[in-house]
Amino acid sequence: MRRIHVGNALSAFGLGFTVPFLYVYVAQVRGLGSMTAGVVLAVFAVAALVVLPFAGRAIVRRGPLPVLLAALLTAAVGALSLGLAGSAATVLLSAAALGAGQAVMQPSLATMIVDCSTADTRSRAFAMQFFLQNLGLGVGGLIGGHIVDTSRASSFTLLFAIEAAMFLLLVVIMSTVRMPRAPRIEGNAPQARGGTWKELLGNRAMVQLSVLGFVLFFACYGQFESGLSAYGVEAAGISTSALGTAMAANTAMIVVAQFAVLKFVERRKRSRVIAAVGLIWAVAWLAAGYAGLGHGSRTMATAAFVSTYALFGLGEAMLSPTVAPLVADLAPTGMAGQYNSAFALVKQLALAIGPAVGGPMGASLHGPYIVTFLLFSLGITFLAVRLGRQLTPAQNQPSLVRSRVVAQGGAPAEPVTASA
Repeated sequence: MRRIHVGNALSAFGLGFTVPFLYVYVAQVRGLGSMTAGVVLAVFAVAALVVLPFAGRAIVRRGPLPVLLAALLTAAVGALSLGLAGSAATVLLSAAALGAGQAVMQPSLATMIVDCSTADTRSRAFAMQFFLQNLGLGVGGLIGGHIVDTSRASSFTLLFAIEAAMFLLLVVIMSTVRMPRAPRIEGNAPQARGGTWKELLGNRAMVQLSVLGFVLFFACYGQFESGLSAYGVEAAGISTSALGTAMAANTAMIVVAQFAVLKFVERRKRSRVIAAVGLIWAVAWLAAGYAGLGHGSRTMATAAFVSTYALFGLGEAMLSPTVAPLVADLAPTGMAGQYNSAFALVKQLALAIGPAVGGPMGASLHGPYIVTFLLFSLGITFLAVRLGRQLTPAQNQPSLVRSRVVAQGGAPAEPVTASA
């Protein structure tokens, strides 16, 4: 598990090194123009959507570790070739390799966390994963920003070379991992009968969780760097420095609150935790509405806008030990890889559609933008309550089941389903 967490941190560090500067690199440093740079960013999403449906089956059949190693090697080749690319065709092919490798890493690492954790430790393991991912992205972006120089293409080549080195270092570290047998409880988990998408779509709780996940990612993550930032600049008159402060407040909230809220989250029903996040994000959108549509001072508008990002961070800290373990607990035995990949696919769809919808609305339709995403946040609460009716007590509140087992004098190990 320690190696897996190191892998999460290093992969996030490598991505934070390059992703914030990709547009500038393609459009200005390589002189390929804004159109090509936009296509490159789209290629990342398209590559993920293409490979994720196959990644789940590969994880189920081969195991998460071999799939992860292949993804790391693919991403390393993509990163290094992107740093050396000079033509549009080479840049696009390199971005496709990097995007595909990056996309497959997520469900592979998530499945490894499931296999290396127990019901008692799984929420904390996923909370640690999210914490290290955000820390790695933040530190990588900070260091990368001091290395790059738009007047020197070689500085960007160095940046991508370091990213490739991070992935190769991960290959070495992960090659030393010996995966244990995943703990299982007979009777709590349906057995996989071939691992087809038809079987996954027949799981009503998983389908509802996927719909809920799409709304979560669409209404939050899909707006961070597109609609919400455009709204802040155009409607609220937020400066670029204040926008950077807001992003920093989001990361700081996650880092500070992640483990503070963990005990609270672990003792509550997962559906109610997700429902509470919807209400918190509704308040965040109301704060954003005040920042852009209210008549307060510039200082008050800036404070409200920064608070919006901080409230989003609080919700993210509550979701990280909740949603990912729930995906694992819904998966039949041997199907965790496919369920993780399916949920990652839903996330990528939301992240691809979210900016396309939110960007234009945030820039020009300020009132409708706030109302729309306020309603989406309230929709999260509604969908979470509805999902709770589909979950068993073990899936919705594992801590309660453990307490009952202990009270009855039994062993408190593994009350919920594990997988893969």
